[in-house]
Amino acid sequence: MPVRSEVRDDRVLLVTLDRDEKLNAMDQAMTLGLDAAMNRLEDDDGLWLGVLTGAGRAFCAGSDLADPDRNATERGGPYGLIRRARRKPLIAAVNGLAYGGGFEIVLACDLVVAARSARFALPEVKRGLFALYGGVFRAAHALPPNVARELALTGEAVDAQRAFALGLVNRLCDDGAAVAAALELAATICANGPVAVRESLGVINGAIAAAEARAWALSAEAAATVRASADSREGIAAFLGKRPPRWTGR
Repeated sequence: MPVRSEVRDDRVLLVTLDRDEKLNAMDQAMTLGLDAAMNRLEDDDGLWLGVLTGAGRAFCAGSDLADPDRNATERGGPYGLIRRARRKPLIAAVNGLAYGGGFEIVLACDLVVAARSARFALPEVKRGLFALYGGVFRAAHALPPNVARELALTGEAVDAQRAFALGLVNRLCDDGAAVAAALELAATICANGPVAVRESLGVINGAIAAAEARAWALSAEAAATVRASADSREGIAAFLGKRPPRWTGR
């Protein structure tokens, strides 16, 4: 199964992206698996919190370019998660890289635990593409604006230590310990009243969602402009051909 789920400590759903050969890149099967896991988390009253992680070398490398157009669901939007209305906390336990859509998955979670080897990036501009799933403006919410601009305009990665210092990462841990650290954080949250936790999260995320409404519209406009450009087609061709892109600015 490309997405595995198991209940830990009675109240926590641990969800694992498990497609290491593709660095957990999201295709339709991964999207449907993650959507099902998030539906289970939201619909089961016995579950109070979720932890999302990736097996192997990466948290998630973003969209699988071999299957890029079937990665959304009715309830969760892109990847079954990005635009989901959630009542229960979701912790990202990040090992290795979280690039592109993988970073956008992290930004869609409520808290972040990261191993020291973790890296976060929006590399789309390196391929003449646009970060479709909220990465540009959600990074600006989670990080200082100049750092968000650096990520969006350079495509370069931020390491876990810097991300922790900037407040993106809530807990920094040794490599191999991200899931354990996330489950420890989950236990702290689950020791609290679940209704109070859900309502507190709802107020925070509701206020953020209201502010994001205009940003989603701007994002869609920018994505359409980039998608129609010659540079976008060149970036994909260069990536697939394993050669440097030849930009024209058109």
